[in-house]
Amino acid sequence: MLHLVTGGRRKGTDTRRRATDLDAGRGVERQVAALTLAGLLFLGATMGLLNLLVDGVLREGTSRWVYGGTMLLLMALAAWLGVFRRVGRWETFGLVLLGDLVYVVIALCIEDPVRYATPLMLLFPAFVAAWFLGPGMLGVNMAAIVLACLLGMWGSYDDPLALAVQVAVNSGILNAAAAGVHVLRRRVQRLLEATRALSHQDPLTGLANRRVLVEQAPRVWRQARREGSQVVAMVLDLDHFKQLNDAHGHAAGDAVLQAVAASLAASVRPNDVLARTGGEEMIVLGLVGDPVEARRLAERLRGAVAASRSGGGHTVTASIGVALTRPVDGEDAAAAMWRLVDRADGAMYEAKQAGRDRVAAVLPRQRTARRHDSVPPPSRAAG
Repeated sequence: MLHLVTGGRRKGTDTRRRATDLDAGRGVERQVAALTLAGLLFLGATMGLLNLLVDGVLREGTSRWVYGGTMLLLMALAAWLGVFRRVGRWETFGLVLLGDLVYVVIALCIEDPVRYATPLMLLFPAFVAAWFLGPGMLGVNMAAIVLACLLGMWGSYDDPLALAVQVAVNSGILNAAAAGVHVLRRRVQRLLEATRALSHQDPLTGLANRRVLVEQAPRVWRQARREGSQVVAMVLDLDHFKQLNDAHGHAAGDAVLQAVAASLAASVRPNDVLARTGGEEMIVLGLVGDPVEARRLAERLRGAVAASRSGGGHTVTASIGVALTRPVDGEDAAAAMWRLVDRADGAMYEAKQAGRDRVAAVLPRQRTARRHDSVPPPSRAAG
């Protein structure tokens, strides 16, 4: 059976859902970036301060104060990031470039930079840039790494050719490692996005699935209470679908499902949810002001199903059950949604018994219903 949760044009609903997921993902990524940078800055500054205790590492005079002040600045930045735990892309970019500059400052303050200030220190900003920044900012940092290596090792080599070779080797290794990490990060991100899409999308029709219904129920319930609206659930079941499969094959049935899904997606409202939860039954979940509006929406969807046609020329009709409820404070939205769907499912069978290709509605009423889990009860067989 096919459960369509509609209440919005599929494309618009999916776009908003992806935008919400993206915003949430960015928020988590900003926190991870902030904590990562805080940890690296604090660790680097702590290790760097140890050089103040070792004779012969730092140049005498002003260099010691500049070096110590730089380490304290890094600790202050680490504390700031640890407290606020959020950093944007541009802030991360600025901190990465600051890391390159810090290496140059350290190298200029060290008595023997080749021995005590290896360019491998630039691995920290290089990897942060590779993981958290985009290709453009990463490219800028790669150029900055070449410049930082040149400035940091400038006084360690008298021969320009030797200096050029060392700069090329060190910056080349750093940038190659950063490029590899960046490619790996993008591949991981694409895999995560594909996995997320599969977990929320029906693979045959491209509609949302049962998981989306459960996730969107709290939002619909909150909006209904805020606006004083009623929640409507519409269960659509395709008529004589088993006979179509038996007569023309499952490939023809799949094509019909895809055509119906496309037609429904083009007919539902932008603020509702459209999803398939299995088989040839669908559920539409949305907000209405009264039963008249609910029936009008259901009739529009019924007409959209009847007007759909697969590539093989097959058509189908749908029986639709409609149920409404007015959400109350404190109830479990997911459980209330499945109770509402259960009532709409009963109305859909009334439409079947009345001759199919029609709408049957259940007006809002109070009744005691069995408790539902996050998974609805198995649908009854119907054609």
